Amino acid sequence: MRILLFLFAFSCLMSCGSDDTYTLETEYGNMTLRIFNSTPKHKDNFKKMVKMRYYDDLLFHRVMKGFMIQGGDPQSKNAAPQEPLGSGGPGYTVPAEIAIPHFKGMIAAARQGDEVNPNKESSGSQFYIVHGSPVTDQELDVMEKSKGFKYSAAQREKYKRLGGAPMLDGEYTVFGEVTSGLDVIDKIATVQTDERDRPIKDIKMKIK
Repeated sequence: MRILLFLFAFSCLMSCGSDDTYTLETEYGNMTLRIFNSTPKHKDNFKKMVKMRYYDDLLFHRVMKGFMIQGGDPQSKNAAPQEPLGSGGPGYTVPAEIAIPHFKGMIAAARQGDEVNPNKESSGSQFYIVHGSPVTDQELDVMEKSKGFKYSAAQREKYKRLGGAPMLDGEYTVFGEVTSGLDVIDKIATVQTDERDRPIKDIKMKIK
């Protein structure tokens, strides 16, 4: 088995002191985001988008309790109620930098499916924040066998302590984490949504 590349105990050596920090503002409270130096292509792209104020007044357009909250579609700005969302972007993708597990609070890039995107390249703007659910050793054992990698002891401990979405590991690029404001994720994850998982009441964001 190959070792999942991002070892939790080693991550600080790779990124601490060089990561970028942002504030994501919502009506449910603010989240502090740390964007990893260990995913430089995604870090540079996110920095550029925030500098452009690209995310201001975009929506969390897809919310799934126990899984994730997703935003960053430019078509969500001023979108009509019940308008289908999730296909917009800046017109380019970011090469995959897949390594980091999907613990609760991790920030990952959305992407198109493997059938049209075999290299798992990321959306240039859409991202999701993991809400997740409790994770057991048995579930991680299944993930290891099905995906062909092995979690470190620290990664297992973090999954069991925080929860997350290990079924996404190895499939999407995680490029940051919420360092404060995990309760805001919980609040957003519980809002009422329609049949497309779009919140009935718009949830706008600003990132600075």
